[in-house]
Amino acid sequence: MAITIMVVDDSKLARIVAGKAIDQLQPEWVRVEAANADEAVALVNGGDVDVALLDYNMPGKNGLELASELRGLRPFMPIAVITANTQDEVIAQARAINAAFVGKPVTAEALRGFLDGAALRLRGDKK
Repeated sequence: MAITIMVVDDSKLARIVAGKAIDQLQPEWVRVEAANADEAVALVNGGDVDVALLDYNMPGKNGLELASELRGLRPFMPIAVITANTQDEVIAQARAINAAFVGKPVTAEALRGFLDGAALRLRGDKK
């Protein structure tokens, strides 16, 4: 069964960069993209999104607000908030909603731990 990862960022370039990193680590995963929180919620409600990577700084809802909303829809979905804003408060807020924190720039190395953990968790859930 294919794993679907959703990349949410208002920057198309940032989505491309994240997509390349994901493809290096998990080339068999299906990737879907959203440019904002509303598109992301629609994707989650409309299909099988298994993992979410959320930009922190977006117009409308930020990544933490979106992560909280997604947590309500999919309590066990692996979620990471991606940002260059490495303030302790932002990291603590991400952890408080059981979301990982990944610093920008997004690279395969930066995503490796999160994606490996998500893959293990999802394999366990699908057994």
